[in-house]
Amino acid sequence: MAPWKLPLIVVAIAVPIVLGFYAGGPGVGVAVGALVAVSIVVVAVRMTPRGAIGEVPAGAERRLLLVVSRPLDDPAAISAIAGEPGRGPDRGASAPVVRVLSPARIGFLDRWTSDLEPARREAQQRLVVTIASLAKAGLEAEARVGDEDLVQAVEDQLRSFPATEVILVSGPLGEDAATDAAAAELGERLRPSFRRLALSDPGAR
Repeated sequence: MAPWKLPLIVVAIAVPIVLGFYAGGPGVGVAVGALVAVSIVVVAVRMTPRGAIGEVPAGAERRLLLVVSRPLDDPAAISAIAGEPGRGPDRGASAPVVRVLSPARIGFLDRWTSDLEPARREAQQRLVVTIASLAKAGLEAEARVGDEDLVQAVEDQLRSFPATEVILVSGPLGEDAATDAAAAELGERLRPSFRRLALSDPGAR
């Protein structure tokens, strides 16, 4: 930060509070101070560093972090994940080292009551279905339940699992605004290659 900016920031914080006390008394002054405090918090959150995520590991081994926001049991999608599209392990593609990540999506009521178990059970169910489907295709995988923030969950896993590729398995584009936003951010910030596999609604097939 440039040295000349700090005095301006102090003035911007102090002047409204002083004017509030002067013009409206203690009640108005305290209210203005609270608004300034909230504004500072909002600005601080917006200025959170958004650097690159992960590193590309050396070597030729393919290490895949598979992030599932819904269960993965589509054979065509699994074939595309196992190797090149339409080229599964039985067609000569080398099997990757796979870790499956399922973010725990916490609902409003669960958050309000601090009850995280339903979200964790749902995440674990997605993992069970996905791991079983991958096993049928000849792929072994580790399973992890992650943070509800999809981007944070990916960043956490890449610290212990240096992936060469990250694949997000989700519903159709536009179905979930939070997932769409997370996918866009991952596409911008990830150092490993990233792609999104948008599955259609199972009921529509």
